[in-house]
Amino acid sequence: MKKIYVIHENQEWSVHLFNRLEELGLPYEDWHLASGTIPLHEAPPEGIFYSRMSASAHTRDHRYAPELAAAVLSWLERHGRTVVNNSRALQLELSKVTQYMELERFGVRTPKTIAAVGYEQILQSADAFEGQPFITKHNRAGKGLGVRLFQNKPALEAYLKSDEFEEPVDGITLLQQYIEAPEPYITRCEFVGGQFVYAVRVNTSEGFELCPADACSIEDLFCPAGEEPQAKFQIDESFNDPVLESYAKVLEANGIQIAGIECIRDKEGNLYSYDINTNTNYNSEAEEKAGTYGMLEVAKYLGSLLKEEQPALV
Repeated sequence: MKKIYVIHENQEWSVHLFNRLEELGLPYEDWHLASGTIPLHEAPPEGIFYSRMSASAHTRDHRYAPELAAAVLSWLERHGRTVVNNSRALQLELSKVTQYMELERFGVRTPKTIAAVGYEQILQSADAFEGQPFITKHNRAGKGLGVRLFQNKPALEAYLKSDEFEEPVDGITLLQQYIEAPEPYITRCEFVGGQFVYAVRVNTSEGFELCPADACSIEDLFCPAGEEPQAKFQIDESFNDPVLESYAKVLEANGIQIAGIECIRDKEGNLYSYDINTNTNYNSEAEEKAGTYGMLEVAKYLGSLLKEEQPALV
């Protein structure tokens, strides 16, 4: 019997998918790629292969998991296997520069960004923001890696000289226009099977850790005046923007079926998109309140693909 193979390196982020696959009675196999081998002289098994490889793998001591995943995906694609979030999708996961170029190619506005390698080059790049606040971030990142807000070039210089400066795993530091929103939140648009599922509103008042996975969640944010607590993650059923059509085109053109795309609106109402996460996760508390479940939709989608290859599957 054919199976659904889940390619990943983080058990905490994948266990919810496994639970949903079991709930639906779908056969699956866990391909954890922190380490492993690939028998290139052999054909891979038949089935559906879903890549959930993460750009932040190196923060969990899985430094070469993305490289191993890239090799596995090449092997699968060579043999014509059905791959959800293919090798091109992995390229976008591992490079925000590549993400921005694809978003811009389809008319999606991204923040002004400079990619720099080298201390002097990073520092000099601050001049491009002409005294306006800017942020730094890692090109290959996740979980807010390297994200810092700076008001001026001297503050950046002090950071670069300090022990707090984090060298990106690929060496590329991004300096990016700081988008000041009228309210402290960003929006993350979730897609499954290339179709928009829902938007989640993420409170940013506590900083740039925006991963919605339960394993990453902090406690709800509480108002000091004693009002009702404000959840960090809330599904926004009112979100409906033309950018969703462009997002769908970006995903389709890059072999991405499952992803979350993050955006923010400035005080003038301009929408900027700045991250495509092909290893998207979901927040159970927000979903429970809204009655919609991302991982269940993912499991159903993978099951539909498996049924197409194996019609006898009940």
